Amino acid sequence: MTTPTSSRGHLLTEQINPNSQNLDELSTVELVDVFNQEDAQTVQAIAACRTELAQAVDLTSASLSQGGRLFYVGAGTSGRLGVLDAAECPPTFCTKPEMVQGILAGGEGAMFRSSEALEDRAEDGAVAIADRAITANDVVVGITAGGTTPYVHGALSEARQRGATTIFIACVPAEQVLCEADVNLRLLVGPEVLAGSTRLKAGTVTKMALNILSTGVMVKLGKVYGNRMIDVAVTNSKLHDRALRILQDLTDLDRAAAEELLVASGKSVKLALMMHWGGCDRATAEVRLVEHQGQLRAALE
Repeated sequence: MTTPTSSRGHLLTEQINPNSQNLDELSTVELVDVFNQEDAQTVQAIAACRTELAQAVDLTSASLSQGGRLFYVGAGTSGRLGVLDAAECPPTFCTKPEMVQGILAGGEGAMFRSSEALEDRAEDGAVAIADRAITANDVVVGITAGGTTPYVHGALSEARQRGATTIFIACVPAEQVLCEADVNLRLLVGPEVLAGSTRLKAGTVTKMALNILSTGVMVKLGKVYGNRMIDVAVTNSKLHDRALRILQDLTDLDRAAAEELLVASGKSVKLALMMHWGGCDRATAEVRLVEHQGQLRAALE
């Protein structure tokens, strides 16, 4: 494990962007244009890591399908993005909060107040992994834009010792910062418009990667049919309306009939579709889905 703490200026994320050296002299429109042009590199960076992202999705879905958990670990912006992605899984895919979790250096308070000094403690990262009793069945994703955060490296080192699958996400090339992990995602977006401010392009590309990772995993776990979120949690009026529209779009039912079916299913879109297409009651639909690991298409065959 290499986590350099000196001469960080050589890191890609700390370098000076030649396209924005006169940022304070630009008109507002010119300033926006610079950001827009630089942000195009985030899409290219994701494309360059498509193979590694696919590997991360496959490894993670395999672990979660066997009851494992997914943990995002980071500090500052990187850690907050992990917490955000974890928090969005239960309402979108009706997952239990334990399935996808965010671990942020400094804990909950660091979501709202800067606590960057805490990222320098590798031992705290290791303790966070131990406290959650992470095992070989789990997946740990270390997120650090500049690649050097000791808290993240400490967490990944402990996770590896426990046999967990490890994924490393950074915005610097491997030759600048080494990290032993099962998957290395190097999202190279170049120097920031505002030198060193990795909440910009680095933050954007990290959010994109996490979106792909978690959504891809949920697709593999059978929580999506076509491009519909059939395991959506029906917990408010917006999501209730979405559930009804999904049922109407995928079946020949009008809104009233879709409402009746949704109620009969216990507000589960997947169960409702299984009941409707399978011509069965709720109990039978539940059994069929369990027999096919929650995969609706397989249960209908």
